[in-house]
Amino acid sequence: MEFTFQYRGDLKANGSPQHKHELRRHFHIQLAELWRQLPLSNRPHLKAENPPQGKISLLQQVGGFKFVPLVRSKIHAFAELSVTMLRLGPPGAIISQGGDIDNRLKTLLDSLKIPENNALPSGVLPSGDEDPFYCLLEDDRLVTKLSVSTDRLLDAKSPSEVLLLIHVTTKHVEMIFANMGL
Repeated sequence: MEFTFQYRGDLKANGSPQHKHELRRHFHIQLAELWRQLPLSNRPHLKAENPPQGKISLLQQVGGFKFVPLVRSKIHAFAELSVTMLRLGPPGAIISQGGDIDNRLKTLLDSLKIPENNALPSGVLPSGDEDPFYCLLEDDRLVTKLSVSTDRLLDAKSPSEVLLLIHVTTKHVEMIFANMGL
């Protein structure tokens, strides 16, 4: 599968669990729409608590959340990401404007994956449209290729504001019935 999602807002270096979860919620909305479209809409068992016999579910419980990652080792999947990051400042000022790029990317990658129990903000619970909660990755170790292009965001309101376009290509190490067509 190939698709692109976007984000415009703050992307902080060394983001807090709260900041990462805000990002995660933003991406959940876009991924929920992706799950309403083919080929995922034809695979309700992938997000079922009790899938039919012989079917695989991607659902994973963490805290009060039922996460459904599109890329999961259970179906031999991995992802390649191509990120375009527009941010405040002249070209080349990656370190001095809004935090260094590697820590901002770490915040982004953490927001794309299922969080560890201790990485969820204290007391956070899923809202009505977050059951299940869609995320891209079971773990960021399933990203096998990451390319990043940066440029200027000419109307940024703060040093930490970015406009991200994240192009995702999912691939499979081994073809199995559960991942055919994904």
